[in-house]
Amino acid sequence: MHKKIEPKPLTLQSLINNSIKNFSNLPAVSFVHGTPITYAELGKKMEEVSTILFSLGLKKDDKVALLGHNMPNWVIVYFSVVGNGLIVVPILPDFTREEIENVMVHSESKVLFVSERLSSKVINLDLPFLEAKILIDNLTIISGKNETLSEAKLPKIKVNEEDIAAIIYTSGTTGRSKGVVLSHKSLTFIAMQSYTFHAIKSSDVFLSLLPLSHTYENTIGMLYPIMYGSSIFYLEKPPTSAALLPALTKLRPTMMLSVPLIMEKLYKSQIQCKFSTNRFRRIIYKTTLFRKLIHRIAGKRLYKTFGGRLAFFGIGGAKLDSRVERFLKEARFPYAIGYGLTETAPLLAGAGVHQTKLHSTGFAVQGVDLKINLPDKKGIGEIWAKGPNVMKGYYKNPEATSEVMSEGGWFHTGDFGRFDSHKRLYIKGRIKNTIVGASGENIYPEDIETVINNHKFVVESLVIEEDGYLVAKVLFDLNNIEKGIEHLKSVIEAKKEKGRKAIRELDEKQHIWSQNFMKEVNAKLNRVSQIKRVDIMEEPFEKTASQKIKRFLYIKKSIKPPKGK
Repeated sequence: MHKKIEPKPLTLQSLINNSIKNFSNLPAVSFVHGTPITYAELGKKMEEVSTILFSLGLKKDDKVALLGHNMPNWVIVYFSVVGNGLIVVPILPDFTREEIENVMVHSESKVLFVSERLSSKVINLDLPFLEAKILIDNLTIISGKNETLSEAKLPKIKVNEEDIAAIIYTSGTTGRSKGVVLSHKSLTFIAMQSYTFHAIKSSDVFLSLLPLSHTYENTIGMLYPIMYGSSIFYLEKPPTSAALLPALTKLRPTMMLSVPLIMEKLYKSQIQCKFSTNRFRRIIYKTTLFRKLIHRIAGKRLYKTFGGRLAFFGIGGAKLDSRVERFLKEARFPYAIGYGLTETAPLLAGAGVHQTKLHSTGFAVQGVDLKINLPDKKGIGEIWAKGPNVMKGYYKNPEATSEVMSEGGWFHTGDFGRFDSHKRLYIKGRIKNTIVGASGENIYPEDIETVINNHKFVVESLVIEEDGYLVAKVLFDLNNIEKGIEHLKSVIEAKKEKGRKAIRELDEKQHIWSQNFMKEVNAKLNRVSQIKRVDIMEEPFEKTASQKIKRFLYIKKSIKPPKGK
């Protein structure tokens, strides 16, 4: 039985030094088709990068920004920064030029590590604090002075638990990002406590798909495996099927992290579409016994596709579709669920592979207090959290910090939730997304979206309120739409080519189909959740790094008339 590792002190400096010492000859990080570097080599490369940083004149608590796709050098740079008392500012690869500039200026980052693929995003940005730009791919300085001191030794900087390790700018669903300040203790604590949900060991093999600049992948997909001497592999290309399938065959990973969207797409393409194309299959699939048998067979195939030795497939970052979760459970696929926020480094609750229960995000992390504030008759209220993992605040934004932190160190998550009798947590939805109905009842758009997304031809949807009623914006899978509604595809495609009169006629056809679709959906919804209009989307929704739709982009700003009119 392997023991739980508890770094002392709880710092990333302590974490990485322990791993370099205890797992020196074991493989640490690599590209899928590359040669892994050992933990000892990781330590040597960290020294080289640290020497460059301090030769640039950096001192403790200076900020270093990191903009790059997942690669071994990303890990080396990260630990070179946090292991020496500097503060890392990871930037999401899909941030725009304006967002990158805002992050760099707001954080006062003095050095920027950027990967070659993203270097065009930082050309001609106005960065008054920047002293050097360094290419992550080969660790060469591309701008700025490198006044290396002859025979200079690295300063020995002691890092304390409460020191700032990272400032992470969130890619929010509600608009402008804020800089979340996380201490060494916050991040190391969650990496340490992840063991209580699923124990790992040095022989485990991680395949990393999600951006390392996102706290979920960063803490649980990087810090956690490195703490235990596991090996982590990165794809050379974006995680499309063409790149992923050979990687799964070659590595046969034991651990992976994912967002719900990946598994939802697999379920729709491999299960749902195959059992909705003819009447006989639909009838069979609706029978519980046959459905479970079908799911078990499909699960075995899926497990084989993932390499045949997967022990942990973590799903987090957004709500998992209930039908997809039922499939995973009945397929006996080794999935685990987690819930958290960037502000909590990120984990608050989770359920390991054998702890999962449908619709629940599991139990509170050991050492973290969770409570439901002001619960209603159904026990639903805002989830509050307190623990070593809670952020120090939003960087240079005391007003925003005071909005989410209350006396006693309680962090207000902004999520509605409830506990069952076993203290399992159930998430109802974001408070900011919740719509208040005509009779004062709470309507959770995420629940309605789950119903809509279960439709065989729906890719994704967004439910919002407009002018006092519910509107569903829906993206359909036009390539797989049956012949019976083939005209819908032609409607959307023809709009780009036809004149005004023809477009009006096409709009009429689209409206009729939308009405029929709306009736079908409403038949599955309660009275207060009825949809009054369906808008067919022609392009995919814009999303955050964790694949949550950026709702604020699709909400129509209503102008209220002056009083008395």
